[in-house]
Amino acid sequence: MAPVIHLRDVVALLGGFPALTGVDLDVDAAELVALVGANGAGKTTVLRVCAGLVPVDSGTASVLGEDLTRNGRAVRSRVGLLGPSGGLYDELTAMDNLRFFARAARVDPADVDRAAERFGITGRVADSPVVRLSTGQRRRVALASLVARRPQLWLLDEPHGGLDAEGRDLLDAVVLSAVASGATVVIASHDLDRTSALGCRHVTLAGGSVVEGGPDAA
Repeated sequence: MAPVIHLRDVVALLGGFPALTGVDLDVDAAELVALVGANGAGKTTVLRVCAGLVPVDSGTASVLGEDLTRNGRAVRSRVGLLGPSGGLYDELTAMDNLRFFARAARVDPADVDRAAERFGITGRVADSPVVRLSTGQRRRVALASLVARRPQLWLLDEPHGGLDAEGRDLLDAVVLSAVASGATVVIASHDLDRTSALGCRHVTLAGGSVVEGGPDAA
């Protein structure tokens, strides 16, 4: 079976700067992988390339069987990317955000309600504009949106940031449940203790390329 993510010698430029300088990476179906490395190593750019949001300038790149060098947009409906900002609309309430993204992804409203309940998006939090929510509450809204959409590939950029201990444990449980259900999860994180506890395979990046844990690792 072909890998869910297959990158070979991938170069990606951001503003003319080579953010990725030749990344090699394979991630199989239902695998849990952590991308680790210093700030600027290329972790976020790898996630955004896999989400079809950053073009591949050279190399070979396929995600979920789609050739990203031909059409990066082809994978977007099957991939869930959680970035630091969460991608929420500040002026909308928490529940209005969830419903908006659910309609765009043609998600069953019942799945939205279940995800909101699971992440504590109820009562005052549900009816509050996102701009008035705490960082942790905003993170929970973004996570609930992701869970409701049930993507085949989860791309999580520092997902534990801003969450309290209960929220971090809940996120871990949700990630493990997704993998058990057949989803593939890639996490960019500085929290090695947390990713080790999850049982992630660690892939280390430096200078825009994979230096440990890549396809050639024995």
